[in-house]
Amino acid sequence: MAKHLTSDQIINLLETLPQRMAELTGGLTSDQLHDRSDPDTWSMNEILAHLRTCADVWGGCIHTIVTEDRPVIRAVNPRTWARSTNYEELAFRQSFAAFTTQRADLLAFLRPLNPGQWARTATVYVAGRPFERTPLYYGQWLGEHERSHVKHIERMVKSRR
Repeated sequence: MAKHLTSDQIINLLETLPQRMAELTGGLTSDQLHDRSDPDTWSMNEILAHLRTCADVWGGCIHTIVTEDRPVIRAVNPRTWARSTNYEELAFRQSFAAFTTQRADLLAFLRPLNPGQWARTATVYVAGRPFERTPLYYGQWLGEHERSHVKHIERMVKSRR
């Protein structure tokens, strides 16, 4: 991650990215949303499925860190978690509705947090190595990760025009 974002910047990022995605995909057909014209890249539906699994995993970490006292978490790779979901099989609009509901719930959880809650820590084991992580860390990671995928969707939409 480049520079550290404030909690307000993270909330703004997490709030605006789904809105931007809706603007970009609003006029597209189901075929366009599921099209994988290049076998080496994901369809927009596959990107959305990936974003949902990341939100499941990293949003879950945020919730655990805030609600438990010094939790110990074993990191889960969102791609591993994806195998336990049906997100890729869902129609884009149905999946996007679930994504926006999940995001609204996460934002409702994050908005009232005070600076101390944003700074709470957990020990997170990644490949057997311990790291100290905070809700601030996961919020920024989630937002920046989504931003890169939304930019990818933007390029895909522009190339279809």
